[in-house]
Amino acid sequence: MANAIAPSLQLTALPPATGRAGLAGTIRSEFTKLRSVRSTYWTIAAMVIVSVGFAAIAGFAIANNLHSNPANKAGMDATQASLGGFFELGQLIIAVLGALTITSEYSTGMIRTSLTAMPRRGTVYAAKLLVFTTVALVISLITSFIAFFVGQAAMSGSGVSASLLHSITIPANAFQNGPSSNVTFSGTIVISPGTVLTAIIGTALFVTAAALIAFGLGTIIRHSAGAITAAIGLLFVLPIIVQLLPDTWRWDIVRFFPDAAGRVLSVTVGQHNPHLWSAWPQFGVTLVYAAVLVGIGAYLFRRRDA
Repeated sequence: MANAIAPSLQLTALPPATGRAGLAGTIRSEFTKLRSVRSTYWTIAAMVIVSVGFAAIAGFAIANNLHSNPANKAGMDATQASLGGFFELGQLIIAVLGALTITSEYSTGMIRTSLTAMPRRGTVYAAKLLVFTTVALVISLITSFIAFFVGQAAMSGSGVSASLLHSITIPANAFQNGPSSNVTFSGTIVISPGTVLTAIIGTALFVTAAALIAFGLGTIIRHSAGAITAAIGLLFVLPIIVQLLPDTWRWDIVRFFPDAAGRVLSVTVGQHNPHLWSAWPQFGVTLVYAAVLVGIGAYLFRRRDA
């Protein structure tokens, strides 16, 4: 019986490896991961809806109040009223996204796959940081501008709405019967478009820095609930607890908390809290928190097992 001889199989050689996985490819990978998760969209949508909704509600409430009592116009900061919901609540919502950006991979075990595909941990961490910072900054700027314009539209016709096109001059005596009556002014106060624009952009930068604080805490803690709780505690709960301290302690401590920058950057009328530093030095405190926590996170990310 003739033996059937199977033809020998020739394995084709794989194409030679070309190039080297680097930061650019890792950034594309991290952006794909961030935009493929539904929690990203839900968190961003919640931040926009809450921030813009608060601006609209505050604007209509202020317009209605001023219609019934025009004397309350004194000292009214329309810009801060529009941005209040964004820097108070928006920072907490985007902090959730900052924590989940890193902790979700630990909870699902995806971090081991990521580090297998790209063993250079510093590159992975840098890519995650760059992608999240860019997304947070862009979304924060868009939300800040929308909240401002919606709030000013709700206050239109009330005589206190701010503008990015025209300067507003307020006599110094307008504050004598207003909420800032304990502050003495001389001459007039001019609210320029540059002042309003600084408040809008500054508030967006503050919210982005708050998101980076949560990102750093997420890298350090590596647990979603723990990182979110720590971020809310640092940004929201501790500043409230500090308010219960005696004034001699409270005013010496409050300026060193990361949330203080939000209250300074959004002020366009009158003077901010004299116990806080001016806008950009106070924002520098928030940046120090973000830089330290992100730096510690980078060190631990490279040293600990996945």
